[in-house]
Amino acid sequence: MGEPTEIQRGDARRADAAHGGGSGAAQATAAGLPDGATRAAQSRTAALRARIRDQRRSPARPRIWFELALIGISYWIYSIVRNAVPEQEAVAQRNARWIWQLEQHLGIAVERSVNHAVDSVGWLITGMNYYYATLHFIITIGVLVWLYRSHPGRYVAARTVLFVTTGIALVGFYFFPLAPPRLMTDGGFIDTVAVHHTWGSFASGPAAHVSNLYAAMPSMHIGWSTWCGLTIFFLARRTWVRVLGLLYPVATLTVIISTANHFWMDAVGGLICLTVGFLAARWLYQEWVYRLPRVPARETVETPVTVPEQWSEPAVSSARR
Repeated sequence: MGEPTEIQRGDARRADAAHGGGSGAAQATAAGLPDGATRAAQSRTAALRARIRDQRRSPARPRIWFELALIGISYWIYSIVRNAVPEQEAVAQRNARWIWQLEQHLGIAVERSVNHAVDSVGWLITGMNYYYATLHFIITIGVLVWLYRSHPGRYVAARTVLFVTTGIALVGFYFFPLAPPRLMTDGGFIDTVAVHHTWGSFASGPAAHVSNLYAAMPSMHIGWSTWCGLTIFFLARRTWVRVLGLLYPVATLTVIISTANHFWMDAVGGLICLTVGFLAARWLYQEWVYRLPRVPARETVETPVTVPEQWSEPAVSSARR
């Protein structure tokens, strides 16, 4: 009788140990699993990350009213900041002389010769004055509108390049005031706007009282025109349009030199700002601007086609027969 009792007790202990071990393992497993609230939070976080990743790789086109307001406010702020920079005339003149001497040392100081040669052709220099005052804005706005309508998937990234480029330029205006060649006290350049009585510059005539005369470095005429030219070259379909896109910044460079509004070095500064803008957009959207999809992913999703319920009733009735 004793032996079976001991066996039974041993069996019971082993069963309890096995049962207890199983319960502990189950509890450990349960403790390792997140509860419902944690799983839901992780799911929301993952969904948010996925949405941000998709937006970066295929940015959606903003609503037109928002975009117009953003561009208007941004340009307003740009104008205020640019014109609020202290006009340090002595510093600007000293920087201009330094730039001019550096270009002479490098053997590229041809601005004065070009300025005098083109000024001798009245109709040409007058046209350049108006080119300088108008196309800088007209072409840029036109390219933005074209991007918004025809390349909505690339619009936000391309606009970001322009914004970053302009933002860096504001830093240059503040820390490196520079007199344009035509305003150098001893440069020997011709102020073509003043001589030919055109309104080809916001820094001449009545507008000079509300504009920063010494915001020449970097040149946003070159920064913006090169942005326009590259955008047209990479995205336009017709060959002649693409060629015109490349010629636009070249023509702008000729104009800013001929009218003595900028040095060569100002143009280099504008190109550096634009390069940083493209790199910033590349980092932000994980792809080069012009390689992003033409249409955002969410605009290419096909809407399911629905049909009235009664259209399917005859088929259902015939199937039952």
